[in-house]
Amino acid sequence: MGRSRNTRRGQAAEAVVEAVDGGLAQLVPDRDRARAWTLLIDGAPQSHVDLDDPAHLAFEYQRRLGHIIDLAAQPGRPVQAVHLGGGAFTLARYTAATRPRSTQQVVERDAALVQLVRRALPLDPNARIRVRSTDAREGLAKIPDGWADLVIVDVFSGARTPAHLTSVEFLGEVRRALKDGGLYAANLADGPPLAHLRGQISTAAVVFSEVALVADPAVLRGKRFGNAVLVASAHPLPVAELTRRAASDPHPARVEHGRALTDFTGGAAAVTDAAAVASPAPPPSVFR
Repeated sequence: MGRSRNTRRGQAAEAVVEAVDGGLAQLVPDRDRARAWTLLIDGAPQSHVDLDDPAHLAFEYQRRLGHIIDLAAQPGRPVQAVHLGGGAFTLARYTAATRPRSTQQVVERDAALVQLVRRALPLDPNARIRVRSTDAREGLAKIPDGWADLVIVDVFSGARTPAHLTSVEFLGEVRRALKDGGLYAANLADGPPLAHLRGQISTAAVVFSEVALVADPAVLRGKRFGNAVLVASAHPLPVAELTRRAASDPHPARVEHGRALTDFTGGAAAVTDAAAVASPAPPPSVFR
């Protein structure tokens, strides 16, 4: 991992830079946290991990997904979770820290990235986290029917969600893998005119009876490119508590649900495998 240097907070490692299947990976040390790192792929921030405090979520979209993990079951109760897209395993670590004895499967296609993260940012050996290096949809197909309390999708290739993870058919596979009251949550990225986001809401509504969206109001108004978290279930969602948590974040977000969310879609069509396209590429200014 390169040479270490002494800092005011003790030992801090230098950045790690390695080529992985998806591009150039960088693990950059956090100046404010002694054993925390940010993972970037080709300059785009992917994950932040604090090895001393895995319950710390630095990125706003990860905090929003963290709220959904918190609300997936009674506090502290173990869950069975599937993470499509691994990054630095931030959300799997969070789940293991906040819900001990949870059983988790991470599906991350980039085998070289998995090896880098395992080596540089090792997982707690007591955490029940299994990592598979395969395509997200292929990995999902291996999950038994009704196994998961939670399926989290956070997959980006070149900062875009692959087309085959945006369709009704894909979400049908998610629904198959979920328990009856299980939650689906996806990290989506879009900017004006928000066609991708609207289409994803309509797509989820075909498969799930309950859908909500958590996002920065500026993103929802089409003022800037950014992340939104889509959450769906066959059972009523914890909208009131999710709204409270999202509003109290350092970067407050709004939760849309029900008629307001339907109106937001503007009649956008659901996406099928035959018509699916990758999410839009972010403008270069997003990562400056």
